[in-house]
Parts: sequence; C-alpha cells; structure tokens
Amino acid sequence: MKKGISLVLLGLLTAGSLVGCGSNPAEQSGSGSSSQPAPSTSSSGGETSGGAGSIEEATIAVGHTTPDSDTSHYHAYATKFKELVEKNTDGKVKVEIHANGELGGEREMVEAIQIGTLDATITSSGPVGNFAPLSNAFDFPFLFRDKAHAYKVLDGELGAEVSKQLEGVGIQNLSFLENGFRNITNSKHPIKKPEDLKGLKIRTMENKIHLDSFKEYGAAPTPMAITEVFTSMQQGVVDGQENPLSVIVPQKFYEVQKYMTLSGHFYSPALMVMNKAKFDGFSPDLQKILLDAAAEARDYEREFIANLEDKYIQTAKDNGMEILTASEYDQEAFRKASEPVYKKYEAEYGEFIQKILDTK
Repeated sequence: MKKGISLVLLGLLTAGSLVGCGSNPAEQSGSGSSSQPAPSTSSSGGETSGGAGSIEEATIAVGHTTPDSDTSHYHAYATKFKELVEKNTDGKVKVEIHANGELGGEREMVEAIQIGTLDATITSSGPVGNFAPLSNAFDFPFLFRDKAHAYKVLDGELGAEVSKQLEGVGIQNLSFLENGFRNITNSKHPIKKPEDLKGLKIRTMENKIHLDSFKEYGAAPTPMAITEVFTSMQQGVVDGQENPLSVIVPQKFYEVQKYMTLSGHFYSPALMVMNKAKFDGFSPDLQKILLDAAAEARDYEREFIANLEDKYIQTAKDNGMEILTASEYDQEAFRKASEPVYKKYEAEYGEFIQKILDTK
C-alpha cells in the first residue's frame, strides 16, 4: 500500500475511533496523541468501579501486515484478543482488525501509534529498535537456545526493560508474542553455508543487526516492508528473503521461491503495541482487561504456531519447495560468520546480551 493512501486511511480510522470513545482535548497528552475516553458513569450519575459494568465504551483499531487467514499467526492473535476484550467488557469495547497491510507497513504503523493516528498494531521486532534501542539485542543471530529461553527473557525483567523504553516514547507494549525462528528462502539454489549467499539480494527487515549479519554472510541485504516482499521476489528485485515459517507459508512465498533452509538464524519476537496516551486514558479496570487479554492471546498464538509448524513445512513441500533441514546445513559456519556482528556492537549491547545468555 502506498504511504499516502495509508496515512489517509489512518486518519479516517482515528476519526472513527474518536467517535466511539468520545473526545476531550483537555485530556490529550503527547505529540498528536488520541483523545482519551470519558469515565463511564452509573445510572445515578456517579462513577462506578469494578467489573464490566464500570467499563467505558471505546473502539480500538488494530492493524497488522499478515493475511486474515486461518493459518496467519498475527491474525490468530488479533482475533483472540478481540474475542477476549469484547467478552470481558460485555461488548462495550470494540476491537476493529485491519489485516493484510491495509494500513501500511510495520514501521508506518508503529510511527502512527507513536503520534496517535492509530490505536494499536502487531509488529515484528524489526522496526521497534528505532523506538526502543534495547530491543535490537533480541535480534542477534543464534542468540536464543530455544523458544523456552526466548519466552523466559521476553516475559521477564529483560522484556520489561524494553517495554519501559517504549513507554518513554509514547508506546505501550501489551505483550511479546511469537514470530518464531527465521529461515532463508531464495529462487536460485540451496543455501548450505554462508558462501552460498554471496551476491544474492536478500530482503531483510529494516534492522541494523539483520543487515550487518547478512553482509557478513556475503549476501546483498535489501531492507523493505513486508507488504512489498512478495511482489519484489516475483519481479526479481530481490532473490530471496528470511522469515519464520509462520510468514513464509501463509503469505505463499513458495509461489515465487524454490529453496528454503531451516536455518533458524534469528529468533525475532513480535509485539502488540498501543498508543500510550490512549492506554493511560482508560480506566484501571479496562487497562487490566487489555493486559490480561494480551497475555492470554500471546499464549494462544504461541501454541497456534507450534501446532502448525509441521503443517507449514509440508505445505511448502507440497508446493514444490526444496527444503534443507537444520541438520543439513552448516550452522557452525553461520555462527562463526556472525562473530563480527557481536564484536561490532559489543559496547552498545554486550551487557544486555550477556544477561540474555545468562537467563536460565
């Protein structure tokens, strides 16, 4: 989607959201932040508290870039979040889901949340480092031992440090969710070792750690929004890309990519983020409902991906992809090629990375 069109849609969306929530300019805070909802009142005119009866009416618009299909992990999270919020507020709070990159790319939407022209989005960690630099540490290659290690880090004190940085720039993180370990695909030949990437144009996220890693592997990394990736591969603008199975298969990259290596080189989390001024304007009861729904949807989405991973691989095979498993490529060579990236950023992220490695 073109940026101009996206911004128009975001503006219209914000206007609709304000109708649902009520507008009080005196309650606005931050740079261009959304107006805050007025407190809900009881039939006797006094403010109520406790239970869904005390919850104010509101509309929360949530954008994401993945398909609105039954195999899409972001959409699974969004629909579960919507179900829980609407149920636990007795329908007073409506959640509107805008899938398929309808409102633009991830960075566009995170920027829109920061300035208050969009309520919430589900985003990969890629653009988040521009707002919370510590989150870049999560994107170093071969950092996490397994998913359990990643969850312990993200749901604990280290994840909370990143969330605190986001709050400082007007963004509320509701939860970390799953993207999964990322894998390399391309249209040219199998990738068994870093040398096989030499000269290949590989799309990466707009993330300095990812860019530097693929440069060290010998590729020509090309950052672009996920909404542009399929067409770019189809037209030969890039030769390949790297993403988790939960993106590669639902977005049908197998239609324009022949080879996939289950490299698991990055574990890249996702986040459900919201405009902080809007979140802060909600009653404590509604804030708790949102946070509880985000945590429950997170657990649901993580299990959703785990249950589909074998199906994702089989679907890719059935559609003609040649797949190298984790035991068939030279992970040690990739680890060694990653060492200069760690060295380059040691002063900036070394202490935080060590805390991640020390997490048991």
